[in-house]
Amino acid sequence: MAGAFLSFEGIDGSGKSTQARLLAAALDLRGDKTCLTREPGGSPGAEEIRRLVLEGEPDRWSPQTELLLFTAARRDHLEKTIRPAVARGEIVITDRFADSTRMYQGLTRGDLAAEVDALHRLMIGVEPDLTFLIDIPPEAGLARATARAGAEMRFEDMGIDVQRRARDGFLALAAAHPARFRVIDGNRAPEAVATDVLAAALAYLAAQ
Repeated sequence: MAGAFLSFEGIDGSGKSTQARLLAAALDLRGDKTCLTREPGGSPGAEEIRRLVLEGEPDRWSPQTELLLFTAARRDHLEKTIRPAVARGEIVITDRFADSTRMYQGLTRGDLAAEVDALHRLMIGVEPDLTFLIDIPPEAGLARATARAGAEMRFEDMGIDVQRRARDGFLALAAAHPARFRVIDGNRAPEAVATDVLAAALAYLAAQ
């Protein structure tokens, strides 16, 4: 079977990480071979960059520097994890990919959309086959995110306005690319969300 590349996107606290894990587990039970990964991270080099960009004070990096760091991490992730797994026929499921950079560095942290797109074309050049946008009101998402507080809180600490702009941007991106996106209501019990995610994933995979 040919491999597939699926991504989960959403604001902080949307539940996308949980849904990525649940989808991987459900597909594994069916006998599919999955590769569950995340961004920033997903390869040894990218995991080192993850600590740089997700920990520390909100103003630790400029938006331009963040963009370069995220792109470097994504390139390593693509080379070391995503492409090899797809080539082996696996279903790659990633918690975030380039759409997050389009939102957080390209939109909410500054007007860097052109730079984000240019770097993506030059250094990445691929999009997921299918993207799940787990949509949730920003207030609910930020409350969830702060309740689980840990070391990786740099973006949550930027406040509710960043989350609001990111949500609006994600929804606009999904509307512009309906063939790739599936928008799922994340403001429900995780099991209900997972049911809808699995149904959409199976429908996509059956059509390939």
